Amino acid sequence: MSTAHDTARQAIADAIRQAHDGLPFAPVPPVREAIAAIDGNPLENAYRIQQINVAHRVLAGARRVGRKIGLTSRSVQAQLGVDAPDFGTLLDGMAFGDGEEIPFSRTHQPKVEAEIALVLERDLPHARHTVADIIRATAFALPAIEVVGSRIANWDIRLLDTVADNASSGCFVLGSQPVRLEALDLVRCGMLMERNGEQVSVGAGAACLGNPLNAAIWLADTMARMGEPLRAGDVVLTGALGPMAAVVPGDIFSARIEGLGEVRAAFSKQPEIQS
Repeated sequence: MSTAHDTARQAIADAIRQAHDGLPFAPVPPVREAIAAIDGNPLENAYRIQQINVAHRVLAGARRVGRKIGLTSRSVQAQLGVDAPDFGTLLDGMAFGDGEEIPFSRTHQPKVEAEIALVLERDLPHARHTVADIIRATAFALPAIEVVGSRIANWDIRLLDTVADNASSGCFVLGSQPVRLEALDLVRCGMLMERNGEQVSVGAGAACLGNPLNAAIWLADTMARMGEPLRAGDVVLTGALGPMAAVVPGDIFSARIEGLGEVRAAFSKQPEIQS
């Protein structure tokens, strides 16, 4: 039997999902106050709302392909008043190939950030993981561009808003030349991202919780604790290496990460409006 709290969580999930699916796109007001009004731990409730929508998409035929880590920048954590990252779920329909055109209508107030993606070849089921566990479990790394998006109007978000909204996930682009971790300096690797040939973001691996492997450890421990451990084949987007950049139709972004090469995200020139 559903309770009033189940009904409240479902209503918030429905509003976010309808904003995600609607054409033309119509964002919703912040949901943090509605989540805070539900009995129980607010963050746990926000993740339960996220899970409702992920389960809905899986039931409709989507496939889980990995996780993304958000809030890996200390400055962004400070802005939102938190001291830990968050996570979202990656589904197969979010993935685009290197340079493949991304329909602008598929995005929601989009911004892009350059990241290091890890692709796993072993499960990570332990309660506590070490750097060695992550290295041993990783098949290879790829350069990635994450296209973040928000179903919350004007990006007026705090922690509960972004968690409920699948950690502000949108879509992602992976490079196509895998590199083993032993060939990389994940802390000192430099990143340069350009929009239409103009520099918009610079950074390095150290910007991601000091080391992208630190972010991966946090995620592996968190997912194991929640009973949904990372599995072989999962893609892990470890977090931004530098500031985000806003997107307009027709933009082409390229991100170069030292040791990993380049990846490109290309957006259609016009948002396709459908009724």
